[in-house]
Amino acid sequence: MSWAMDELEARAARQLDGLRSFQENLEAIAVTVTSADGLVTVEVDAKGALVDLRLAHGANELGATRLGEQIVATSALAAQRVYARVASVTEDFNESFGDMLGARPAGE
Repeated sequence: MSWAMDELEARAARQLDGLRSFQENLEAIAVTVTSADGLVTVEVDAKGALVDLRLAHGANELGATRLGEQIVATSALAAQRVYARVASVTEDFNESFGDMLGARPAGE
């Protein structure tokens, strides 16, 4: 009986480690994108939140409206890329965790 309990505890520990690893992988995701003209560079985190904005020399020559549009467009592209990366990491996790959940302890 204790053998089954030990295996159950080990399985639960592996699942918990998998969840922690998944969370760490998500938290580490960030994407940096530079506009085609090189004037605007943005970085977004895994939630798509803007965490860094850099404007190259000459960016102010675009004017306020165009510069704002450039920042929004570049940020949107970065968010699309980060969400694609989050989806990929989530898909990988779902596959591996599903396999782990479906695995039967030895002897069953």
